[in-house]
Amino acid sequence: MNDADLPGMLPEMLPRLWAFALRISGDQHDAEDLVQRACVRALERAHQLQPDTSPLSWMFSIVHSTWINELRARSVRKRSSMEWDDDFLENVADPVDKGPEAQLMHSQVISAVERLPEAQRVVMLLVAVEGLSYQEAADALEVPIGTVMSRLSRARQAVGALLGTPDSKARASVTRKDSIA
Repeated sequence: MNDADLPGMLPEMLPRLWAFALRISGDQHDAEDLVQRACVRALERAHQLQPDTSPLSWMFSIVHSTWINELRARSVRKRSSMEWDDDFLENVADPVDKGPEAQLMHSQVISAVERLPEAQRVVMLLVAVEGLSYQEAADALEVPIGTVMSRLSRARQAVGALLGTPDSKARASVTRKDSIA
C-alpha cells in the first residue's frame, strides 16, 4: 500500500472509525470532530504509513492519539467514564433481533465496560469490539503487546466481576488478597 491508496480506503473505514470515536469520546459531536481531525491528519501524513502496517490499525491509532490530545487540551483528564445513551444503539444496525434477556445482558455488559479505567476500556474496545489483534492494538496505542494483554486481562476480569460470574469473583478475591499481601 502506498500513500496514494489512503484517500480511496478512508470511506470504507469511516463507519468503524466513527463507532470507535463515539465509544471513546461518549459524544456524537466529539466523535464526528474526532474522525474528521484524524482523517485530515492521516491524509497529511499518509507518507508515514508503513507497508507492513494495517491501514485500519494505523487509523485507530490516529483517532486515539487525537482524542488523547483533545483531552489534554481540554484539561479534563478525568473524563474516563462516559455516559451511555441508548440512542447510540439506534445508529448501529443490529443483525440479530434480540429478546429481552439478551437486551438486558447487553446493557449490563455496556455498563460494566463503561466503568473500566480509560486504558482498559480502550484496549477492550479495540480487541473485543473492533477485532484488532493484540499486536495491532499495541501498535495503535503505541504500547508493548504485553501491556495490551495485561490491560485486556484486567478488563475482562473486571467486567466478569461486575457481571457476577462465579469464576471472576473467585479470581477477583484472589487478586485482592495477592495485592494486599
